[in-house]
Amino acid sequence: MLLQFFAELRAAKVPVTLREYLTLLEALDRNLADRNADTFYLLSRTALVKDERNLDRFDRVFGRVFKGMLAPGESDTVEIPDEWLRKLTEKYLTEEEKAELKALGWDKLFETLKQRLAEQKERHQGGSKWIGTGGTSPFGAYGYNPEGVRIGQDGNRNFRAVKVWDKREFKDLDGDVELGTRNLRVALRRLRSFARTGAAEELDLDGTIRASAANGYLDLRLRPERRNSVKVLLFLDVGGSMDWHIELAEELFSAARAEFKHLEHFYFHNCPYEKVWRDNCRRHDESVPLLDVIRTYPSDYRLVFVGDAAMSPYEIAMPGGSVEHWNEEAGEIWLRRLLDHFSKAVWLNPVPIGNWAYTQSTTMIRRLVADRMFPLNPDGIDAATRALMR
Repeated sequence: MLLQFFAELRAAKVPVTLREYLTLLEALDRNLADRNADTFYLLSRTALVKDERNLDRFDRVFGRVFKGMLAPGESDTVEIPDEWLRKLTEKYLTEEEKAELKALGWDKLFETLKQRLAEQKERHQGGSKWIGTGGTSPFGAYGYNPEGVRIGQDGNRNFRAVKVWDKREFKDLDGDVELGTRNLRVALRRLRSFARTGAAEELDLDGTIRASAANGYLDLRLRPERRNSVKVLLFLDVGGSMDWHIELAEELFSAARAEFKHLEHFYFHNCPYEKVWRDNCRRHDESVPLLDVIRTYPSDYRLVFVGDAAMSPYEIAMPGGSVEHWNEEAGEIWLRRLLDHFSKAVWLNPVPIGNWAYTQSTTMIRRLVADRMFPLNPDGIDAATRALMR
């Protein structure tokens, strides 16, 4: 089984070597895993994975190879966590019942939350007033309200929260995904403007012939390599509803890295605000002020946003509208700053174009980018590159 594990890791493009495999075998021989499944997982990950970008692929292979593995002495009978039992009591509403619920509105929502935090002394479930679970209150988890503050819930359910009171972790996109087709790369190749820059390393055959004929001896002439001089700044939306589009976003990211020498990328969530980041694992500690991005990269960069533009309209229009933090200025203001500096910009949307009109925020973003929103498919990328080259 270990040999199969090693082979499948290699097949999944996890760069594990024979030396690392032997290290794992030596560790197992010394009983460092202590015959425990969780310890074996941590031990094998430590021995075989040297780059955190490969952790996701490692986990998928581990789960496939060792699916259902139990440590000696473990039983198939497990104790059901209390939290799972509590979720069984969640309230499921009909569309008619949902339509009867009214949103409090932005100001009233946060004023009411302050009152509940001051008054509430115990846990609540299934109600319509207090901070709790499984009810119709605007505050809590695993319930429903047309506009609320999500507290303590593991992921989206109804996409109605205007604030998320949790520490959420995102993953970087894999930049080494092998595309099933070459269509995206072919579409991106329209975004090219060749120039000869750098050291003279390529033989200039025509120049050599002319110089040799003129001088009467072999006179080799060199010239800089012809390269794509287009510079691209890629802004990638991650987390939330973009989790559904990770595979497509990774394919675009891989294609762009292969096609452009001058490519810089940053991540954001839903809408760009005062800070963006390069590494999702360190986004709280190593963020980059958006004004620094504007000052660092000149206006000849082509700006490409990748996101589904699906969010609460407050995130675009209101100070404090971000679901994760209290932004002093509205997302629209930061987006306009970027678009004012980078005049050649487009937005690539992984959602089918026929569904854009159903989301108010998508209509707002589309208006802000002057209708330069295109579907994230080969035809949409082809149209976007045409717009960027005008």
